[in-house]
Amino acid sequence: MVKMFKSIRMAAMAASLTLVSVSSFGQVKILFDATKAEMAGNADWIIDADLTNLKINSSGLPYVTGTGTKSNPQRVPTPAQSGITASTSETYWSGGLSSWAVDCAKRGYTVESLPYDGQITYGNTANVQDLSNYNIFVVDEPNILFTATEKTAIVQFVRNGGRLFIIADHTSSDRNNDGQDSPEIWNDLFTNNSVQSNPFGMSFDLVDISQTSSAIYGSSTDTLIHGPMGDVTQVMWSGGTTMTLSTSANSTVKGVAFKTGTGSGSSNNVMVAYSRYGSGKVVAMGDSSPADDGTGNASCTLYDGYWTDASGNHRKLIMNATIWLASGITTGIDELNNDINISVYPNPSNGVANITSGMALTNVEVSIIDMQGKLVTRRAFDNLQAGSNNEFQLNAGMYFVQIHANEGSYTTKLIVE
Repeated sequence: MVKMFKSIRMAAMAASLTLVSVSSFGQVKILFDATKAEMAGNADWIIDADLTNLKINSSGLPYVTGTGTKSNPQRVPTPAQSGITASTSETYWSGGLSSWAVDCAKRGYTVESLPYDGQITYGNTANVQDLSNYNIFVVDEPNILFTATEKTAIVQFVRNGGRLFIIADHTSSDRNNDGQDSPEIWNDLFTNNSVQSNPFGMSFDLVDISQTSSAIYGSSTDTLIHGPMGDVTQVMWSGGTTMTLSTSANSTVKGVAFKTGTGSGSSNNVMVAYSRYGSGKVVAMGDSSPADDGTGNASCTLYDGYWTDASGNHRKLIMNATIWLASGITTGIDELNNDINISVYPNPSNGVANITSGMALTNVEVSIIDMQGKLVTRRAFDNLQAGSNNEFQLNAGMYFVQIHANEGSYTTKLIVE
């Protein structure tokens, strides 16, 4: 009975809940964008560059000519992801972000590209690559403005449980010469979307900095800095920008890497930040160089910043951030371990269930899922103190309660009479 949930897809709930993006049980799906001229100029911010027949036109838009020299990433990278093992080299795929993608595949995540002519939509069932079919959306240095529809789709995706990895670059980094560069493009999305102004609590500064910084701040439980890939101790920007944070716009926004001389809790000169919005999560980084692994289209001048710069810290940072974004995404029920102290009572319940933590927990997500695999509700907490209690009102039925935290995971079956 439990095994069947691995093949059930989560369905979108009614607008009144606005909590869930669709994903497969037991699988984290990551979509790397290639619709915003991420292949323009010397950029090659894609996971697979083995096809090169694109050209950029006078409007800054890519198109297929059959004689172009720009990378033309396809939806599914080749060779097949199924061939990746723990010892697979980063060169299994080519593309500036292939190392990142290979590392994700080694963790069991599924990676795809949204091709240059793909559509950024949310809730469009006619689009097989609609964001609701993915958990994490990565956009590395967009060079074309998002349309009004695309901005709404991206913000709604995050609000409803999606995860977004934002990467910008320095000011005046307009690679396709259309008059817009990535800091302006991201700021336009933050400010001029139809859902909420500055939903993630951050904006990119219009600056150009190159420096190595050891101003890395985060508590011992901050998994971007102290995560599964190791402790991050420095970053190196090679022509990047910073951010200004606004806790009044989003109280959860936090900086973890800063220019030299700034400290923990600062809202200025932020190099790496993250926040929660609605049921989703966002990570933002002010330079595209750290993610570049130096492979990809031979016609581009590529830069190996992923593995070598900052004494290997960039790989730790980017993968820690990716794992944090992926944490809490619903997995197969039978794959979870009850390794944290949680009580769910009464069980059976008469309509109100109490979830009480018997220990201090950080970065907590509580998900309640019905027997059809539908997410009924999800709550996120930065911290839960020992003894804290949360009530959930539920209709009669049988549910699974899943709890993910930095300290571990917990699942139980709940009956509501």
